[in-house]
Amino acid sequence: MRVWDEQVAQSYETSFAAFEQANPGIQVTVNVVPWADYFTKLRVDVAGETADDVFWVNAGNFADYAVNGNLVNITDALGATAQTDWQPSVVSQYTVDGALWGVPQLADPGIGLYFNEELLAAAGVDPATVGDLQWNPVTGEDTLLPVLQKLTLDVNGNTADSAAFDPSQIVQYGYNAANDLNAIYLNFLGSNGAALQDGDEFVFDTAEGVAAFSYVIDLMNKYHVAPSAADTNLNGDFALDQFLQGKMALFQSGVYNLSNVNEGAGFDWGVAAIPSGPAGAISVTNGVVAAGNADSTHPEQTRKLLEWLGSAEGSAAIGADGSASPAVIGAQASYVASWQKQGIDVDAFIDVLANGSVQAPQGAKWAEASDAFEPTFAEMFLGRIPVDEALRTAQDAANAAMAG
Repeated sequence: MRVWDEQVAQSYETSFAAFEQANPGIQVTVNVVPWADYFTKLRVDVAGETADDVFWVNAGNFADYAVNGNLVNITDALGATAQTDWQPSVVSQYTVDGALWGVPQLADPGIGLYFNEELLAAAGVDPATVGDLQWNPVTGEDTLLPVLQKLTLDVNGNTADSAAFDPSQIVQYGYNAANDLNAIYLNFLGSNGAALQDGDEFVFDTAEGVAAFSYVIDLMNKYHVAPSAADTNLNGDFALDQFLQGKMALFQSGVYNLSNVNEGAGFDWGVAAIPSGPAGAISVTNGVVAAGNADSTHPEQTRKLLEWLGSAEGSAAIGADGSASPAVIGAQASYVASWQKQGIDVDAFIDVLANGSVQAPQGAKWAEASDAFEPTFAEMFLGRIPVDEALRTAQDAANAAMAG
């Protein structure tokens, strides 16, 4: 089985020990492929019929494999009644033409705002106010930027709102604004009444879309309260590393980083609601499935493993150690309980979904569309292409790629 998350891989080892005991003769090996290379390698391996028997896919990549006949039809293999045990939002996300194409494994709630209590205290920022931050490009009412400026320091201790601030020698950032689809710009789009997609169509080139992207990019390039895209475009973990090293005060991300923060942060921290825009605090929510390889040379063993992964017993270890939020309903309570036992409140990730959500990536040609718009986005975040021009170019390229 192939995954991209080391933490969940460890949980699977526990789960599969029980599976192997119940199924003598079947041995399961967990292969971890880093996120940065995961889908590039998967595409090559699926095309060459050398992919693992079971592998994770996300919403932006599964449909292409489904329509090309690369995945096991879960509705046929496990029966439609099995779906009643799984998170409905994930089932819906991975259903095409009436068939489900993966066994739901992870059901991320919303995005939250991790904060470093020590850095907030040093800047005189009350942690209780962090979940009430707002940005509004229409009215100009903005409580987010002033806080981020107070939390950003240069080598001489000057804050980013000081005339003496030196943006070339920053030692502490306020925030992780970046070319990060899931943690950052999908949520800013949604919070400004915009979206990346409507169904399979890309729709981010609107006045609201321009305002949302402009705000995020200004945080980086105009106000310097977030790292440069020169760092974050090339290293998706740059901001996480800065936060864990105590060099970033606020880190917007999902529960997929809870274990990383819990294990890596050597300071007191907490989680608050993401900043609110004109439409409120609107988050993306997403799921991950375990897909069966239609070209597997072990079809019956693969079916048994998929059945196990869809059971409460099979997913229990994921929730029990808090490594991720399970998509199997019977295993979800253990996830919240796991973090509560450690004194960590995960409500901010869950409560934000009461405000509504912005659509997650979808479409059979999502991977091709992403390849088409991402180079333009990379240049836009670097400040090399004006936002309005970049969004026009990127949206045209994305929709052309999605149309095939």
